[in-house]
Amino acid sequence: MPQLHCYVQEDLARKLQGKAQQSHLSVSKYLAMLVKREVEIQWPEGYFDLFGAWEGEALERPVQGKYEQRADFV
Repeated sequence: MPQLHCYVQEDLARKLQGKAQQSHLSVSKYLAMLVKREVEIQWPEGYFDLFGAWEGEALERPVQGKYEQRADFV
């Protein structure tokens, strides 16, 4: 597995160590999780091209009815 090296300011490193500790992960695993989330979780290619592409019957929202009355929070 490749290793990546980066440099950050001291205060940022302390915050990162704290976040990793809160997550019960090593700093390396915590950083790998952040990188994976940023790099891999994206909209699929062509996803937004599908907007407005519906060719079936027109979609209609049914009547929603009235709101129920609830007690106020105090």
